[in-house]
Amino acid sequence: MGDKEFQALVKKVVCEYANAHLDVSDVIQISEDDVYIVWQVKVLQNNKALASTTLKDGMYYELTYDGDKKCCYVDAYKKWENFCVNGAGERQ
Repeated sequence: MGDKEFQALVKKVVCEYANAHLDVSDVIQISEDDVYIVWQVKVLQNNKALASTTLKDGMYYELTYDGDKKCCYVDAYKKWENFCVNGAGERQ
């Protein structure tokens, strides 16, 4: 799968997932234009991307396309915390 095809797949899948998991009381739907790819790599026949949306829900998505099996694995994550540690692993 080429880069542009994979990017289109990422945007479609993330958009559909996000819309399906929004609370009905939010009264909002996003479009593929609201999905952005943070990072992407292609190694041999495989593709991987990290993506998010313009929603303020703290979600991000990892999509991995397996070129041998012709399928895409999707992981959906929620950011719980962001903190800094020094070189010794102590929280600052």
